Amino acid sequence: MTIPVILETELGNFTIAVDEKNAPVTAANFLAYVDGGYLNDATAYRIVTDTNEPQKPIKIEVVQWGYGVSDEKPTPFAPIAHETNDKTGIKHRNMTVSMARFAPGSAASEFFICIGDQPELDFGGKRNADGQGFAAFGQVTEGEDTVRRIFAKAAAESDHPDVPVKFSRVARA
Repeated sequence: MTIPVILETELGNFTIAVDEKNAPVTAANFLAYVDGGYLNDATAYRIVTDTNEPQKPIKIEVVQWGYGVSDEKPTPFAPIAHETNDKTGIKHRNMTVSMARFAPGSAASEFFICIGDQPELDFGGKRNADGQGFAAFGQVTEGEDTVRRIFAKAAAESDHPDVPVKFSRVARA
């Protein structure tokens, strides 16, 4: 079963189908942020291209967005268990939505969308030294053009755009 979620941004809207059946822990976490209104003022604050992270040997392309954790604004929910995609079956393909994280079990309130297929983000991939991959839980089903407009805001020299793209509303459809 998938749950549709509409994301309204200053560059247009897009819809994510959240896969509750195959990624129940990760989907429940995302929906808790949606239902609590925590993503209504989110920003796309990190846009990674194959050229703006020259120090990284494994290149990826993603749009990262979320709650915007800071010392003054901690996450409202604890990090979740890491659902690897060798268990869920959800691969990091074009427009897949996944959890940002540092170590396995550290993901909480930050998300990313794959631009193109990103197999190095799957379980066994080399983007993280731990090889655990990232926890994918959904797919952009409408508004890929909006996601690509956000991606086009990438900075040439940094994975943080000069001006983050603002989200105004994130809600179940």
